[in-house]
Amino acid sequence: MKIRISADSTCDLSPQQIREKNIAIKAMIVNMGDNSYYDGVDIVPETIFAYVAAGNPLCTTSAVPIGEYEEHFAELLRDADAVIHINIGSGFSSTHRNAVLAAQEMENVYVVDSRNLSTGHGLVVLEACRLAETCDDPEKIVEKLNAYAPLVDASFLLDRLDYMKKGGRCSTVAALGANLLKLKPCIEVIDNKMVVGKKYRGNYAKCMDNYVRERLTDSDALNLREIFITHTPVSDEVLQTVKTAVRESASFENTYETTAGCTISCHCGEGCLGVLYVRKSPKIKE
Repeated sequence: MKIRISADSTCDLSPQQIREKNIAIKAMIVNMGDNSYYDGVDIVPETIFAYVAAGNPLCTTSAVPIGEYEEHFAELLRDADAVIHINIGSGFSSTHRNAVLAAQEMENVYVVDSRNLSTGHGLVVLEACRLAETCDDPEKIVEKLNAYAPLVDASFLLDRLDYMKKGGRCSTVAALGANLLKLKPCIEVIDNKMVVGKKYRGNYAKCMDNYVRERLTDSDALNLREIFITHTPVSDEVLQTVKTAVRESASFENTYETTAGCTISCHCGEGCLGVLYVRKSPKIKE
C-alpha cells in the first residue's frame, strides 16, 4: 500500500526535509489587514515583521477550511492508496477539527493530532515518514503516532514581548516589568497548550545558554536521534551560543536548524528560538 504523508505548514520543516521525505504541505492562512495569504506560498515571515514594524496591527492566522482539506486529500489520493495527515495541535487551532471533518467524507484518509506546533509538530511528521517506510497499515501507523506525540518536548525562549502584548497574551504592565528586569520567558508546550515556564534574566545569549543546558540536563532521558533548533530572526551570537550548548549537553545524531514559519512569527515576532526534541517517556508535569 502506498501511503502519502501530509502536514500543515506549521510543521516548520526545512524545504530539503519536505522534498526528501515527499511530504505534502497544506498551507495555513495568514491574515494581513483586509487580505489573506497562504503561509510560505505568497507570504513569508519577513513580510510580517516589516508590516508590523511599520506600525500596522499584528497579522493573524486562520484555520484551513473543510473544503480545502477535501480538495487537498482528494488530490493526494490520486497517486496514493492512503493519506495520513498530521495537524498542528488541536489546542492551538480548529484546523485539526476541520481536517477530521473533511476526512470523514473520504476513504483511507487518517488525521493525527500532533498536540504540538512548529518543529514539535514536525517531529511527529518525520516519525510518520519513517513508519510509512516499513509499515503498510495506516491504522497501525496512526496508533504509533498517537503514542509518539506526547513524547515531544517543545519550548521557546522569547527576547521581546511586544508581539505577545499586542496579541493580548501579555499585559502592558507585565511586558514593561519584564523589559525593565531583562526577563526572557520560556514558552512551553504542555498538554496541547502553550504555558509560560521559567523566566530567565539578563543578556539574551546568556539566557539562551542557560535555557538550552537546563532543557537538556538529563540526556539519558532523551531520544538522541534528532533535535531541532528553530527560530525567528536572532543574532549570530545567539545562534552560535545555542549550537555550542546543544553540542556540549547531549550527543544528538542529527541537529537541524530551521526558521520558524508564519504561524510562530505572527504570534512571537523576532527574537524567538527554541530547542525541540523527543523524550524516551513523557515528561512528568510539575
